[in-house]
Amino acid sequence: MIHVTDDPIAERLYGDRYKTIKRYVDILATRGVEWGLIGPREVDRLWERHILNSAALESLIPQGSRVADVGSGAGLPGIPLAILRPDLDMTLIEPMLRRSNFLTEAVDELGLGDRVTVVRDRAETAGISVDVVVSRAVAKLATLVGWTANLFETTGCLLALKGQSADDEVAEARKELSKRHFSAEVLLVRADPSSEVTRAVRVRRAGTA
Repeated sequence: MIHVTDDPIAERLYGDRYKTIKRYVDILATRGVEWGLIGPREVDRLWERHILNSAALESLIPQGSRVADVGSGAGLPGIPLAILRPDLDMTLIEPMLRRSNFLTEAVDELGLGDRVTVVRDRAETAGISVDVVVSRAVAKLATLVGWTANLFETTGCLLALKGQSADDEVAEARKELSKRHFSAEVLLVRADPSSEVTRAVRVRRAGTA
């Protein structure tokens, strides 16, 4: 197995759970690449671009939340968040068989089975209700809102990791948001003060504090 170099920021952030997140990174660097879920060129950037980027959402998720990672793929951002936050009840929703098989194996190997569930389904038909929906590189915001609105309750929210186009996507989604009485804001968050800034779009019912 390829072993990716340790990351001091992640080591500080994850503390006594660092061994688990490191094992997950090793899984991504090997099986994730072999199964086509991670590009070979991404291996050297797994910590900053994938793990810390995912973990940046942690500060936006209330204690004890039920969380659904929609279009989880290789488990991002759901698995890094579940390892960092043992208080979360995490569901990884992934419609593709190969990817859901990867997720099931990874969750078992990492010993997360007691609080991380893999569901092979689409967000629209998953039939679950959660406090927070998280998503990364799945679809444009307007489409994503349509897919996930039935998952988070009146007081819940969607946290979508986005890049430089975050503000443009919010503007493009205005009609869909208005139709559902949702509001959206772009938040700049970091997993650690020394890590790169991450853009997250938070969508929730208008008027929700």
